Amino acid sequence: MSQKFKQFLLILGLYSCSLSFINAQEVIEEVNPPEFIKTIQLFGNEEFSGTPILKLGEPLSLGFDDINGDETDYYYKITHYNFDWTPSVLYKNEYLNGFDDIRIVTYENSFNTLQMYSHYTLRIPNEDTKGLKVSGNYMIEIYDDNDEIVFSRKFIVYESLANVKVYTKRSRDLKFINSKQSVQFEISSPNEILKNPKRTVKTLVIQNNDIKNAITDLVPQFTIANSLVYKYDVESSFWAGNEFLFFDTKEVRASTANIRKIELQDIYHNHLYTDIVRGNRNYTYYPDINGSFVVRNLRAENSNTEADYVWMHFSLECYEPLDNGEIHLYGNFNNYVIDESTRLTFDAENAIYYTKKLFKQGFNNYKYVLVRPDGTIDPGFISGNFDETENEYMVIPYYRAPGARYDRVIGKGIGNSRNITN
Repeated sequence: MSQKFKQFLLILGLYSCSLSFINAQEVIEEVNPPEFIKTIQLFGNEEFSGTPILKLGEPLSLGFDDINGDETDYYYKITHYNFDWTPSVLYKNEYLNGFDDIRIVTYENSFNTLQMYSHYTLRIPNEDTKGLKVSGNYMIEIYDDNDEIVFSRKFIVYESLANVKVYTKRSRDLKFINSKQSVQFEISSPNEILKNPKRTVKTLVIQNNDIKNAITDLVPQFTIANSLVYKYDVESSFWAGNEFLFFDTKEVRASTANIRKIELQDIYHNHLYTDIVRGNRNYTYYPDINGSFVVRNLRAENSNTEADYVWMHFSLECYEPLDNGEIHLYGNFNNYVIDESTRLTFDAENAIYYTKKLFKQGFNNYKYVLVRPDGTIDPGFISGNFDETENEYMVIPYYRAPGARYDRVIGKGIGNSRNITN
């Protein structure tokens, strides 16, 4: 065996090992914040906070509160990921212009509030982090001065290389025609030839900015000219749900349409009217903001530091058997996380479920969901599923050209079920 052939086998073995390592990499998940971190808002240029989908070159803003109010030092790091949220092979200087692992220097203490807190603000670009160089999936991680992670949030950066048309359709399955909505779409790239699209193009289909329940496994069914066409029904369908419930605490000392009682203890307590099960009733439209929230104090010049915190008391009238399931609050107020703080307790004497949760003053959407014993979420058990429900859908296409080292996000398309058709 020649020396060159041995070297070739050695290189081939190292390459195979590296591929195995890459394939074995774990999918990254967001780290949920501790109890003293509240009201995390991550913005691009959108009206409401959530998982930002921002154009390459647009600014990114992060805000959050520490209700310990002790002016702790926090640091941020930014990492690039593949479509499936495994770490990409790009080096830091390939996707980041400037530096991260920098202390967040902009913070203010609350003013004229019963609940003390420190409000932190980070904006990118800044003098240390000039901006991002490439599109793709990103994670911003916040660390304390012990280099321990406090929380993390995903965001997505795209380039305008493709046009994405999104259509909302009723289900073709008569069993679900009144309860599900299907998302169909077309991707066309006038300036970029998408080679071998069934292998190189991936898509993310999101309902109401809830990236945790996105559809990720669709491939183009056929091509018309330079357009990739996705006309799925079952594979691209979402439960239609119902309009989100809401409360508005912009004036914390006065009752609104949904608040029946106000108490002042250590801080304000607002008691909402008891909600009812809507799944067995007719659909009723009223405007919502699709699960999101806005911080707002009617009497404040700067709501970020002058909005107070309020204990919101929820109650739900429910007689349905749950089969050992649990009722939870659900919405973008905590990034669609299900945990102990969102679980409702059953009061058998009054036949209601109840809980309380700390919210910053403002306008909040929420709904009740059933979490089954196996951990799956039934979003329509309490609220119902109605094909008339107004939902916003977003389609994000990714493209990795043959030989490329990362997944580019090549566009963004938005559709709304207000325009649903058969």
